[in-house]
Amino acid sequence: MPCLPLTRLATALTLALSVIGASAQTEVTAVLAGHAALPASTTVEAPKAAGPFFETAGKFNAANRQRTEVLGSIDGISFVGDPKYPRKSGGALPIKGQSVQGFSGIVSLGNAEFLALTDNGFGSKLNSQDALLMVHRVKADWAKGTVTRLKTTFLQDPDRKVPFAIQNEATTERFLTGIDFDPESIQIVGDEWWIGDEFGPYVLRVTPQGKVLGVVETVVGGKAYRSPDHYMNGRLPNYPGDATFEARRSGGFEPMAKSLDGKTLYPMLEWPLWDATTKTQEMHKGKPYTRILELDAASKTYSTRQWKYAFEEAGNVAADFQMLSATTGLVIERDDSTEGSGKVCKDEPRTDCFTRPAKFKRVYKIDFAQTDADGFVKKVAYIDLTKIANPQRLAKVGPNEETFVLPHLGPEGLTVVDAHHIVLVNDNNFPYSSGRTLGQPDDNELTLLNIRALVDAP
Repeated sequence: MPCLPLTRLATALTLALSVIGASAQTEVTAVLAGHAALPASTTVEAPKAAGPFFETAGKFNAANRQRTEVLGSIDGISFVGDPKYPRKSGGALPIKGQSVQGFSGIVSLGNAEFLALTDNGFGSKLNSQDALLMVHRVKADWAKGTVTRLKTTFLQDPDRKVPFAIQNEATTERFLTGIDFDPESIQIVGDEWWIGDEFGPYVLRVTPQGKVLGVVETVVGGKAYRSPDHYMNGRLPNYPGDATFEARRSGGFEPMAKSLDGKTLYPMLEWPLWDATTKTQEMHKGKPYTRILELDAASKTYSTRQWKYAFEEAGNVAADFQMLSATTGLVIERDDSTEGSGKVCKDEPRTDCFTRPAKFKRVYKIDFAQTDADGFVKKVAYIDLTKIANPQRLAKVGPNEETFVLPHLGPEGLTVVDAHHIVLVNDNNFPYSSGRTLGQPDDNELTLLNIRALVDAP
């Protein structure tokens, strides 16, 4: 076989690589444009009307779930690691006041101000009975690296719009708690806040003053999607195996995007649905997938349209979703089992290093216009959140090096700031996540990224 001249060989290689790139996802680089943090220890006083029970929080986090009143008596243990060798996070419960921690959703308001949604409390119904549900208005100072809480709004149901009994049923204000809902995503729709929940899964409509206007059930084409925590599943059968539900517990509407015209919401399930036929999570060609639904804001009903999103690896989850244009969007896809960078060691029983360092933490650009015959949206390109370019050395927390890492277990919230910038926020799972610094609970970090390369990816 004759040898090709070098110029012709180079041309051939370039053409071959371009073909490969056209059929595969492209990794592009994001550039750090700003960084700020709200300390993990940030708390807010509960409203007086909520009563003395909420003057402290985290009283039900002991291993046996029994009430513990002594402040700081329960050590925070990282979710990531060998349970036989617990790695302390440096945080502790119970605490005085309500913890602002755990941002699970974020909306840009302009001028470096954001709405930030606090998660359900401490991770489950059982341990979040004394955690009030809150939305905060915060402001980032990128130069100083600080985040200031400007206002906190507590969610409440005085008009009894919630269709089931809540924790504070017998009170006038009826403040909502982490045993009632698990709020994970938020959008501004007209003069209302629409909040995606994992327990139902439901979508809550609330006023900017925090009052519930309604709860939208997940019914698509006459079929209801419910999790084990849906109130209709409250009466379990006498024996396991007869219970019916489709969505995984804590696998509801973690992400929820909004169309640019504000007329349509796109709730997305965090985990795959359960396939009752195969007795496993939904799979396609060996990969698990989840679903994106379509919710009309005016009628408050779901259309029959759905899209599928394929995960790259089993165990990955969808953490947030925002639209870039009428047909393209951004999805946080991450693993749910790694955190940390820097002092890394092998996956072994040690507590002085990160045994399972941050691995799969990405933001994907997806394209609805290129949905395939099976209903899967195209994954166009992605940025790796463990490999962010930092040429201007703008990091304010952690190492300020050429490559910046978001090492958290849960990069959880994403909002579009302008045509080429997004802000990401981590759910710090206080006091359980400790991915930035060994022995210290994670702060809520707001990270401003220039994603021009991702936006422009064809």
